[in-house]
Amino acid sequence: MPETIPKIPDSPIAFDSNRRWVGYAALQRTLGCEAQLRESCAVSAGHVRGSVRVENETRLYDQRYQPVGNAAGHLFFALKHEKLDLLVLKEILVRLGSETVTAIVRTHRQKQLARKLWFLYEWLNAEKLPLDDAETRIRYVPLLDSRQYFTGPNRPSSRHRVIDNLPGTGRFCPVIRKTEVLREFIDADLSNKVREVMGRTSRDVWRRAASFLLLADSRASFAIEGERPPRSRIERWAQVIQKAGNQQLSLSEILKMHEALIQDHRFVAKGFRTEGVFLGERDREGEPQPEFIGARPRDIKSLMQGLVDSHRIMAEGSVDPVIHAAAIAFGLVFTHPFEDGNGRMHRALIHQILAERSFAPTGMVFPVSAVMLERIDEYQRILREFGSPLMPGIQWQPTEKGNVEVLNDTADLYRYGDYTSIAEFLYRSVEQTISELLPKEVHYLTCYDKARSAIGNRIDMPANQIRNLIMFITQNNMKLPLQRRRKEFAALSDEEVLALESAVVRAFSVQEK
Repeated sequence: MPETIPKIPDSPIAFDSNRRWVGYAALQRTLGCEAQLRESCAVSAGHVRGSVRVENETRLYDQRYQPVGNAAGHLFFALKHEKLDLLVLKEILVRLGSETVTAIVRTHRQKQLARKLWFLYEWLNAEKLPLDDAETRIRYVPLLDSRQYFTGPNRPSSRHRVIDNLPGTGRFCPVIRKTEVLREFIDADLSNKVREVMGRTSRDVWRRAASFLLLADSRASFAIEGERPPRSRIERWAQVIQKAGNQQLSLSEILKMHEALIQDHRFVAKGFRTEGVFLGERDREGEPQPEFIGARPRDIKSLMQGLVDSHRIMAEGSVDPVIHAAAIAFGLVFTHPFEDGNGRMHRALIHQILAERSFAPTGMVFPVSAVMLERIDEYQRILREFGSPLMPGIQWQPTEKGNVEVLNDTADLYRYGDYTSIAEFLYRSVEQTISELLPKEVHYLTCYDKARSAIGNRIDMPANQIRNLIMFITQNNMKLPLQRRRKEFAALSDEEVLALESAVVRAFSVQEK
């Protein structure tokens, strides 16, 4: 019996009788798929000015884009015109089945899109279709267009005559599009700007600035979690961050970092968790009300190994360090592999990757957590926008311990995702660190040193009192507060106070470069 490609019936109406779903959207509706599609596509029955426009989160194409009304036509439309969505695509291919995909590839064997589809089916499902290898005379085609996506190194697949340049593996593969925002950030060469600031700064000031920024990042990382820990825990975090990049990232290194962060294991088990985890509230009876549920314990090791493999691939492919850090660090926090400390670990990975990729000078720690704390609403929105659409695909029940148990296979929800908006957020945070926090701290220390020298030249005073004097004056509109004047500095005459205030004003009047 000859193989046939199933037809896709007239798609449900998108807006009116003249516009119909195509690509992923048409296939999902026909096959009853459940994965949430972030952006749907439709084709108009008439002309669309400019060929395509966006209406209500739907991309509307001109009538000439109407694909052939079968599975092959809609799949080829999706691969050619839509954003690559590995989660949605895998569900569609599983629903279509191996026989249908085999029929599509055999019928359109010479098409580049058919070979890409063939590769993706086998790659996503770890299943070899009953097809002979592609002819060697056929030219290789890259899977991703490097003008549109951040890609890994080229790994030719002779079976499909396709160049695998995905930034990950079947265990974990982020997708990051080259938006105008990300292109502009990369062109700005922020890494070099850090070195420019460093070049204008004395080694002593630079060392002290780095120390302060490390402490600021440590405090902020706990504040993001709503915690005010003792100084010992803050310093423990700082020690972990200070060592970031000394060792190559691996599963064992991730576990070591987590153990260093959580040294008291009386209530938090070592290693990857063995029970479910959720973020959210509880009702009055103590029943979970999850806003987000982490990966099943049985899937964690595979997902984390995929995360590490993706890290290696992106490093080999010279993916921009900030883009790289966004995908790996946020990939960890969505998987949520630990009982506790997932947020701090994910921010620690940002430091780890930026250091490993030499984005900043050795010893320099970007206080990314401090900026995230300032942008906490945006940070939380980014997390929700990625995590909330996954929840409808998770079937769960409460446990006797008040935890959650996931009942279905959810691994793919954490394996595949579009990290573009996440990368944009992280780049905005890094840019704010470099353009605002770093110069501000360097400028403060430079002015402080001038004020300290001027005060020391005028009067004998212990270093800690000089420090306090400068702090009190700068925090009180360049005047020594009357209460402090009467207590700590009662020995100073009025003339001396005025002179010291003037010295501080002159020191801090230097404009920031």
